Amino acid sequence: MLSMSQKTNHGNIMKKKYFKVLNVFLVLLFCLSGVRLVYAGLPVNVDGQALPSLAPMLEKSMPAVVNISTSKNVQLRDNPLLRDPFFRHFFKVPKQQQQKNSLGSGVIIDKEKGYVLTNHHVIDKADRIMVTLSDGRNFSATLLGADPEADVAVIQIPANDLTELPIANSNDLKVGDFVVAIGNPFGLGQTVTSGIVSALGRTGLGIEGYEDFIQTDASINPGNSGGALVNLRGEFVGMNTAILAPSGGNVGIGFAIPSNMAMTLKKALVKHGKVRRGLLGVVTQDLTPELVKAFDLRNSQGAVVSKVDKGSAADLAGIEAGDIFVALNGKEVKGSHQIRNIIGLLQVGEKVEIELVRGRKFKTVVATIAKPQIIMVSGEKLHRVLSGVELTAAAKGQIEGVVFSKIEKTSYAWRSGLRSGDVIVSANRYRVRNIKQFKQVIDPRRALLINIQRGSEAFFLVLK
Repeated sequence: MLSMSQKTNHGNIMKKKYFKVLNVFLVLLFCLSGVRLVYAGLPVNVDGQALPSLAPMLEKSMPAVVNISTSKNVQLRDNPLLRDPFFRHFFKVPKQQQQKNSLGSGVIIDKEKGYVLTNHHVIDKADRIMVTLSDGRNFSATLLGADPEADVAVIQIPANDLTELPIANSNDLKVGDFVVAIGNPFGLGQTVTSGIVSALGRTGLGIEGYEDFIQTDASINPGNSGGALVNLRGEFVGMNTAILAPSGGNVGIGFAIPSNMAMTLKKALVKHGKVRRGLLGVVTQDLTPELVKAFDLRNSQGAVVSKVDKGSAADLAGIEAGDIFVALNGKEVKGSHQIRNIIGLLQVGEKVEIELVRGRKFKTVVATIAKPQIIMVSGEKLHRVLSGVELTAAAKGQIEGVVFSKIEKTSYAWRSGLRSGDVIVSANRYRVRNIKQFKQVIDPRRALLINIQRGSEAFFLVLK
């Protein structure tokens, strides 16, 4: 007869045997059903069988992910007098510059033409772009086009025998799918991290102008920017672009631009060098419970049109304030951010089919995306010291203000040191974001104090 301690030991032994048999049974069951077990952490150890590994897939995928290094000359901050072109010329003061280097990653998407996809912020304002392949070859790259608002750029290298990544349909991704991030963090060479898709369609983060991110817990570090997010078949599903952490380190929240969005932008960048975005001409807002009740809607999916610009594409298509957008080009609308993203991927002249609810009726309209109207004002109409200049509002993605789009070399503004591209961010100590605000705070009878933003520099200038 067994004692209490012997019974306890015997019970523990039986439990261990039971769970061991159950574990082997489940593994065999998954193997027989054709399901391959892959874990972000440690794999299952099955005696007599090879451990699950991502190595075969990575051997094919990693050569398509390249290292990108850039260099650019940065103007050093100096005495305000040295910014005056006449002072510099008279005293023959050399330009004070410093070379700045950065590292990132890129993905080969066309091996025949040498196209490499990367982030705009990786190559932004670079004087030189160098690409290093996994086999050690180095090439000087040419920038074909960039889109700052979506943080996408395409560069080209003159290389043969390249490996490209097959492109997957990112719309097929589901939360929980395994993904692998490949990149070049901190210039250490190619690095791989694994995880899952944590969320889809992330917007409103304020990271980029156009956001439709894949969220993943695969570690994405600064050097991974522009690298590839691939599925377990080694197909390109997204481009690593950002992390969300107070310290800048990885805390399991990384974001990637979906492959469908990146490839749509790539076509425009290769063809035009930029994304020629048009306008629909509406202002929309998310549906709140109060608005759903007020509009007597059956569900809260969609976005309500709060304003239609007169003469815009939306106006010509018959869209009215109070219409509820429920789908664009067959894609269900969940909120106003989604409308911005869909329209932002369309080019001038393309058509968009809009399904909307007006009252209790469903309606479908087709609008043709129009070219943005640029409001240009002659400077002399605003102030005598601005004679010979043309002013426009800053484009989307730029700092808000009034831009000197054109300055005649014989004008007072030119002699004062102003140049095309300079942005007025304040006038007479008032913040100005557009031409209307600028006009309201200036007095044509008095001197004009303006704060100018020029690249990374800023300075005040008095015109009188």
